[in-house]
Amino acid sequence: MTDTTMTDADRAEQERLVLDSVERFLERHVRPVALKLEHDDEYPAEIVERMKELGLFGATIPEEYGGLGLRPSTYAKVIERIAGVWMSISGIINSHLIMAFILTKNGTEAQKQAFLPRFATGELRGGLALTEPDCGTDLQAIRTLAKRDGDDYVINGSKTWISNGIHGSCFALLVKTDLTAQPRHKGMTMFLAEKGPGFTVSRKLEKLGYKGIDSAELVFEDYRIPAANRIGAEGQGMACAISGLELGRLNVAARGVGVAQAALDEAVKYSQQRHTFGKPIHQHQAVALKLADMVTRTEAARLLVEKAAAALDRGERCDFEAGMAKLFATEAALENATESLRIHGGYGYSKEFVVERLYRDAPLLCIGEGTNEIQRLVIAKRLIERNPI
Repeated sequence: MTDTTMTDADRAEQERLVLDSVERFLERHVRPVALKLEHDDEYPAEIVERMKELGLFGATIPEEYGGLGLRPSTYAKVIERIAGVWMSISGIINSHLIMAFILTKNGTEAQKQAFLPRFATGELRGGLALTEPDCGTDLQAIRTLAKRDGDDYVINGSKTWISNGIHGSCFALLVKTDLTAQPRHKGMTMFLAEKGPGFTVSRKLEKLGYKGIDSAELVFEDYRIPAANRIGAEGQGMACAISGLELGRLNVAARGVGVAQAALDEAVKYSQQRHTFGKPIHQHQAVALKLADMVTRTEAARLLVEKAAAALDRGERCDFEAGMAKLFATEAALENATESLRIHGGYGYSKEFVVERLYRDAPLLCIGEGTNEIQRLVIAKRLIERNPI
């Protein structure tokens, strides 16, 4: 049944079935091993295989190409639940699905037929290769260069902080095809780049948190790629990248809700178990005030994510809504993780407690998919555009 023929009741039932499946998967296959895998910084190969079986690598890919065809609103709820158990595995599918989303919106039918079914099964997995050693926020400053050579392009340069860089096999690769173009984004082009001769991984990047998922540097040395792998025309690379970032920001916002909820849950549980001065610590006003702020932040963040997801469901431009959701939800995650650690006291600093991992994971959310400072600029710009005088 395609989404266009679904009633609201059909969609609600589909969502319930999907979320039930995800929750069973998390409880059986992720929660029991997350602590050890995360502390060992070990790639969760068995979990990835389970995710393939569940169809999560095709979560938002249209059904006609073998995906689940989930609406962004349902996808956001899936990510919230995953992030609440172990945030790293949500990143394994997020970057991959941004690549698929870009192809779905901008690729040719031949490209979709060739790649999307393999993306949906997880046969081909990968992500988004944008950031370079000397540029992240200012994407127009990238220097990786693609030169046309007959029916191919030859690419030289490097990318860094690329999720799925080691275990992934295909990436939406943003390059320059004209270093002199003005404005600079007119010289940017995007390709679907599969690993092969000239495309290597130089090293795995060690991180404070967000462990388990492989973040890597990619190197391109005379890497030859067919022109048929170009997404859109030359000069449309920046537009392709931006088209995928709304889904990416929704994902990171949903992760923020998941981490904020997990930190709250840990704090609520511990505050009832821990006693001081003859009573559980939640009865102390200092702790009670923290709990009230934490649950309020979490619920507000969830509502912002739902609003942004609903706009994306309708196919509307939603950088304003997604920006607000990403900004607020990720800050909520950071604040809740910090407050939960403080409620736990010394135990919160122990690696034996989940809150220690949440405290290390949360800061990434305020940086990834555009820093929260950039989100504020985007929000303000759209606010003025919507309210001219």
